[in-house]
Amino acid sequence: VRHRAPRAAATMGEAPEPSSQAPLAVLSKVELRVSCKHLLDRDTLNKSDPCVLLLMQSQGQWVEVDRSEVIKSNLNPVFAKIFTVDYYFEEVQKLRFEVYDSHGHAGIGTHDDDFLGGMECTVGQIVAQKRVTKPLFLKYGKFAGKSTITVISEEISGNNGYVELAFRAKKLDDKDLFSKSDPFLEIYRIDNDRSEQLVYRTEVVKNNLSPIWEPFKVSLNSLCSCEEKRKLRVRKGDGAGAWRGDTPGQRGCRVPQVQWECMNPKYKIKKRNYKNSGVVVLLDLKIHRVYSFLDYIMGGCQIHFTVAIDFTASNGDPRNSCSLHYINPYQPNEYLKALVAVGEICQDYDSDKKFSALGFGARIPPKYEVSHDFAINFNPDNDECEGEPGPAARSCLPKIQLYGPTNVAPIISKVARVAADEERTKEASQYFILLILTDGVVTDMADTREAIVRASYLPMSIIIVGVGNADFTDMQILDGDDGVLRSPRGEPVLRDIVQFVPFREFKNASPTALAKCVLAEVPKQVVEYYSYKAFPPRCPQPDTPDSSLSSPQ
Repeated sequence: VRHRAPRAAATMGEAPEPSSQAPLAVLSKVELRVSCKHLLDRDTLNKSDPCVLLLMQSQGQWVEVDRSEVIKSNLNPVFAKIFTVDYYFEEVQKLRFEVYDSHGHAGIGTHDDDFLGGMECTVGQIVAQKRVTKPLFLKYGKFAGKSTITVISEEISGNNGYVELAFRAKKLDDKDLFSKSDPFLEIYRIDNDRSEQLVYRTEVVKNNLSPIWEPFKVSLNSLCSCEEKRKLRVRKGDGAGAWRGDTPGQRGCRVPQVQWECMNPKYKIKKRNYKNSGVVVLLDLKIHRVYSFLDYIMGGCQIHFTVAIDFTASNGDPRNSCSLHYINPYQPNEYLKALVAVGEICQDYDSDKKFSALGFGARIPPKYEVSHDFAINFNPDNDECEGEPGPAARSCLPKIQLYGPTNVAPIISKVARVAADEERTKEASQYFILLILTDGVVTDMADTREAIVRASYLPMSIIIVGVGNADFTDMQILDGDDGVLRSPRGEPVLRDIVQFVPFREFKNASPTALAKCVLAEVPKQVVEYYSYKAFPPRCPQPDTPDSSLSSPQ
């Protein structure tokens, strides 16, 4: 992955210190880099001249949002164009990449012989995998030969924190005839292509061969693209800006008081007894990390989705069309609508595309005893379902007897036990979302409050969707938006992890609207949990100062 040159404001100035009270941003921006391999050759005399169009689905229609440059005569293009898209966790954002053979001034045609292939995916799939490679298809689902397209994602709006640095130098070479040198430091980031990008220039210290520069701050993004093992080069200059050699970093050193020799290559060749042109001392280095939701997702954090369905008798006989569990062959019921709306988004963030499906409030085989936390596939050793959730829920109904009461604490506690096992790994590897679909008033309110308080210390969030027209006053209490939820003993939740939404408010809206509402708080909840636990994303380098100032020898 190539890295951008630092922005002007960040490169030459100090990074602003993040406010601890600043609200967490919901919107993120993602950069997409595109390349192709083995494209079809549509030209007679030479190879195709490919160009990529990026389209996004809006209200069921594909709308072009951007296009790449044209690369002449190349069947394996790597496009310089970087596509930028807004990212929302709570939405299914469908993208389509179309590759065309361009014809110069005639532009990109719409004829079949200009079309080299297309690929569809979601923004969620790309950010969850970071790198997506898929085959290109022609019309009617036909493979475009061996053609493939690769899309690589990188977050650009995340604030990954900043570094505080302080330097001084000792016994620098004197380059001026009538006074001492006026030294300054320049710090360069070395990118993957070996190019150097200026990150920061200190102030000039007049007439001083052992200067102490003012401490400064610079964002991690500017300094090292948030990769703490990325190599840097430090150069010192006088007030006129002439180069005075490199200051190589040294891996494995710890601050404070780390120093490096300033080496002038010309002097090293010409002077037999040359040692150095002085030393630069790192007086202090402090790393302040600020992680975003996408940092965790792109670091490999999986989101495991569990649905818990209310099978109490208050739902009505499923064979009756008035029942909330009635299976209408022409239209899904409210339970299935809510399940599909949320599950469709969460599945992009779980590599195995499976979800746990539980039921509560029913008598289940073989003894037909009441259970409040049974697997709807009746496999206690593996409650996961694969594919669309609807068939699993429908096939369960004829095998159970709807009963009661409406106890949800056992379901919360069951998922919490799995989340507790995950917490012991001390890694940001898996976060749990529990979707509870219920039609009635919670019977075990005290136990449910206790279970939620316990769960607020674990990597999980709870979404409750009220189905039907019951009185959901108690659910509003569990939500905690009107006040801090407390256990019966008065212990408050560590963080707000419950979101309640009555389905009737979205009865005439699209499933997308429901998903936006119930999932909007999840990114914030994920960041709050891992920040409280001080668990960094899995992929970024550890928060140690020793790898931050590295340079080739």
